[in-house]
Amino acid sequence: MTFSILVPTYKKKYLQECIQSILAQTFSDFEIVIVNDASPEDIDGVISLFNDSRIRYYKNTNNFGAVDVVDNWNACLHYSHGEYVICMGDDDRLLPSCLEEYVQLIKRYPELRIYHTRTEIIDESSTVVDLQEARPVYESVFAMILGRWMGRKQYIGDFLFEAQSLKREGGFYKLPLAWGTDDISAYIAASAGGIANMQVAGFQYRKSEFTISAKGDCEMKLFAIAKEEEWMKSFLQQPVNTIYDSIYKEKLLDRLTSFYQYKRRNLLAEEIKHNGITSIKRILFKRKQLNVFANTFLFALLGILKVRINKQK
Repeated sequence: MTFSILVPTYKKKYLQECIQSILAQTFSDFEIVIVNDASPEDIDGVISLFNDSRIRYYKNTNNFGAVDVVDNWNACLHYSHGEYVICMGDDDRLLPSCLEEYVQLIKRYPELRIYHTRTEIIDESSTVVDLQEARPVYESVFAMILGRWMGRKQYIGDFLFEAQSLKREGGFYKLPLAWGTDDISAYIAASAGGIANMQVAGFQYRKSEFTISAKGDCEMKLFAIAKEEEWMKSFLQQPVNTIYDSIYKEKLLDRLTSFYQYKRRNLLAEEIKHNGITSIKRILFKRKQLNVFANTFLFALLGILKVRINKQK
């Protein structure tokens, strides 16, 4: 079996649409591994609508929950049999030629452990509202990270992983709320030889109020950022093989502290915007533990004031 499409599941709202998009693939050698994370919703009812032997359905006895959602991703990985795996949200979709395009990319770069498809962003009515930026056909891991730090959008469903190497690494890298899990998991896989990027869109990421990344405790997300920064500092100590990578690495080292403070600033700004300034009171007392600089709070507040002033003009 070539592909395993992993669908860790909790919500039923778009699940039927998600499964239909996978079954509509022009390349048919795949399985769909669905793991119901003890959802109170009628996931069974959605699964019963399909009669296809490629669908393999499992149910967790206990709910991992949003904070430990990566555990359900890895439960899906455990049940998979494919040579390559895609892990996608239960509200996302594959475009019909996604797997067929991946087959061609693998034939061109058979030695790699990770591949990437361009992504369309869809809204709650499944209308395309944005498109992920184009990427080079091939990149080293250092070029990939630098691109991400310069503003690239990416999601776990963008990536195709070589299954055995992912399993040897212990599965998807676990961070609370999966906040940064897609990035680090992709970097680990790409560190072995780089990444190849599909030039056409094969995946659709749904942006909605139900997305886990749009919710969750701010403090928990700051903790995840601290863990990601810690991992990155260690990763950037490894040697490079080319002059280009040495340049990329120096740029990353120069921007490391400012990049992660920028992530914290944006997160704090969103928290204040939605829940008020009192919502970060507890975080102020834990700022050293969470590695949040004092001026990060200030810049978050200034950013909100700037937006409000511009709206009044």
